[in-house]
Amino acid sequence: MVTGFRPDTLEEALKIRKNHKTTIIAGGTDLMVQKARGTGLKPKFQGKSLFISHLEEISGCDRSGKVISIGACTTLSELLDNGNLPKPLAVAIEGIASIPLRNIATIGGNICNASPAGDTLPFLYAAEAELILKSSKGPRRLAIQEFITGPGEIDLHSDEILTRILIPNVEYDENYYKKVGTSKGMALAKLSVIGLVNLKKDKITEFKVALGAVGPTVIRSPELEKKLVGKTLEQIADLIPEIKSEYSKLISPIDDSRSTKEYRREICLRILDDFLSQISQNEDNSKINGINSKQEDHI
Repeated sequence: MVTGFRPDTLEEALKIRKNHKTTIIAGGTDLMVQKARGTGLKPKFQGKSLFISHLEEISGCDRSGKVISIGACTTLSELLDNGNLPKPLAVAIEGIASIPLRNIATIGGNICNASPAGDTLPFLYAAEAELILKSSKGPRRLAIQEFITGPGEIDLHSDEILTRILIPNVEYDENYYKKVGTSKGMALAKLSVIGLVNLKKDKITEFKVALGAVGPTVIRSPELEKKLVGKTLEQIADLIPEIKSEYSKLISPIDDSRSTKEYRREICLRILDDFLSQISQNEDNSKINGINSKQEDHI
């Protein structure tokens, strides 16, 4: 049995974080696996466990005004049922494991696990999500790419709790998402690609791409994206080889039990080519294809 604290309020939880060395547990679906020590032995955590999944103050999803605000302890199933998620994020969550696991796992846990293969992370990077971290001293606000510093590494102080995820409430003309995995839902991503684009007539006004599981953290290049803003669709078609070449320099996949670095690099660039080709072939200013999602073992 795992023992620890179960506070009644967020304020109480923050006091515990201030005064004790604790491991935060919301859904715990990743932590219980990571800290397992074998059959019949309880997981080994640093300090006592702090259970927070029941805290309503940091649960729920509200989409109003310019920001979508999501409580860190909102389960993945609750997010899907809520109906306020941007469609590409909902599609990504639908591809996470099984329904029973989504009933327990939280979006805050998926972020704090900081896996390069985390399914929610590419969208959150591309959408420029920000995180609210709270301690007894007050809140701290960080962009997600500043919070996740490496594989499994986050900028969370010992007295802090991730409380909310803030996503700009923006609709995109193109919502493109592809995850490559061994089987639908049940497997970690070998890699994933998300693209978000807005157009005015035939010119790009916003261009965002995030690549998952092909580097130590999610790969995104605001500098390269800015170079493509203002380009016409015809120009994008001509620039596809150059754009792929630039992204190829940024990605640094690894070999692991799920795939090889050569496979990840090749398939990532193929998917990027598919995304760019779809953009360049859009001949009017309507939605390009709403959402393009695919999960498969090969392309």
